[in-house]
Amino acid sequence: MSGIYLDDLDLRILGVLQADASVSNLELAAQVHASPPTCLRRVRRLKDVGVIQRQIAIIDQAKIGPTLIAIIEVSLDRQTTEDFAAFEAYICAEPAVTQCYRVSPGPDFVVVADVKDMPEYDELARRLFKASSNIRNVRTFFSTHRAKFEANAPVRAVIDKSQ
Repeated sequence: MSGIYLDDLDLRILGVLQADASVSNLELAAQVHASPPTCLRRVRRLKDVGVIQRQIAIIDQAKIGPTLIAIIEVSLDRQTTEDFAAFEAYICAEPAVTQCYRVSPGPDFVVVADVKDMPEYDELARRLFKASSNIRNVRTFFSTHRAKFEANAPVRAVIDKSQ
């Protein structure tokens, strides 16, 4: 596995930013026990090398309107590298799709979509899955309760073997 080297300070910075990316550089420095200029340099580096892809706000969907979370298993007829890439590009272009994973074993993909209600899901499914000639099977589950949702991932040191 290749990657960049992340030391303990990088890991602490990532931990704080995953919990709250809106902290100021001064707050970040205080929380990770480093100087503000050091934190600023480290965060810029983490962004430049792609460890930090983007900063987002996680909203409480229930507070802005009803939502229906669809967890969709998709199996393709043809399963070449090109077919997988084409499906990923196709499905990820849909604004209602919030997550897409290639999985194994079982279906080829698990897709998560946020829609307003069943009629909106029906329209989405008709548009995305009935129009594609390479979809063999679609099976959808609907969330009845979300017990946990986190955007933060475990962070661990990775050494770049190319250096």
